[in-house]
Amino acid sequence: MTPETIRQNLLAFIGGAFLDPESRSSLTPDTPLLEWGVLDSLNIARLLAYIRSDLGVDVPARFISSRHFRTVDDIAALVAAQAAEATTV
Repeated sequence: MTPETIRQNLLAFIGGAFLDPESRSSLTPDTPLLEWGVLDSLNIARLLAYIRSDLGVDVPARFISSRHFRTVDDIAALVAAQAAEATTV
């Protein structure tokens, strides 16, 4: 899965699961998700479940921090890195 595919999947999931239709159109790869209040602890748990089940990537607990969940681009980079690491192990 390419980083761009990961990004597009994350945008679609976050937009559909956490945003109303008006806000969905404003979501971009660099939208500040934490500042907008899109991601809270419950939504992060739902997002991690989506990443695990639909994208097939486990995100270790040590990476669950505001640094990795600021934007869709940050999340996509984390998921791509974890996917790449899983294939080399």
